[in-house]
Amino acid sequence: MHSKKIAIIVAGGTGQRMGSVVPKQFLEIQGKPVLLHTIDQFVAAFSDIQLVVVLPDGYIQEGKDLLAKYGFTKNIVFVAGGETRFQSVKNGLAQVKESSIVFVHDAVRCLLTPALIQRCYQQALEKGSAIPAVSSTDTVRLMKGDTHELFDRENVMLIQTPQTFQSEILLDAFNQTFEPSFTDEANVLEASGKPVFLVDGEFENIKITRPLDLAIAEYILAKRFA
Repeated sequence: MHSKKIAIIVAGGTGQRMGSVVPKQFLEIQGKPVLLHTIDQFVAAFSDIQLVVVLPDGYIQEGKDLLAKYGFTKNIVFVAGGETRFQSVKNGLAQVKESSIVFVHDAVRCLLTPALIQRCYQQALEKGSAIPAVSSTDTVRLMKGDTHELFDRENVMLIQTPQTFQSEILLDAFNQTFEPSFTDEANVLEASGKPVFLVDGEFENIKITRPLDLAIAEYILAKRFA
């Protein structure tokens, strides 16, 4: 039961904040596209993993060509994204045909490690879900109208991906009607009445959204490959 593993790699964005004409998932770090770095980590964690890559409709062929160039042709399907993250993930979930552990991961978080992926898998097997999180290292202030107040950062957790679930639980949660609060899969699961369990994330598992993030990722990967 649940020995099958499926990673839904969500690359639905077009990269406006990056100020680039190329979607973020296709930008190169260390001479290789972000999307490839991400996929490499999942394959390193589990060689038998099934990949579902969710791309903007107009970029699916580019994604196929890119992955074929790097030798990824087996255990991979491409799906068009939707208007929202919820819809993009739902489109990816349509490929989940049997009982499995499902990872939902931001394509632009390309610095995750196989150890994190395996940790999420293990906890999802045991508890049903595994949501990577790290504590806040910044001081946090909470806005209240025009005023703000200090918020105890000890109680603040920053949520990452891969958000990992037993497929039955996640598919059931995604049968709900979309709500604007559904910004990630953990919110969707909670709204369906199921508990969400956190797991230790990684501080280097950053989301590449701005040019500075790209420079940080270059540095981290250069250090890892040194």
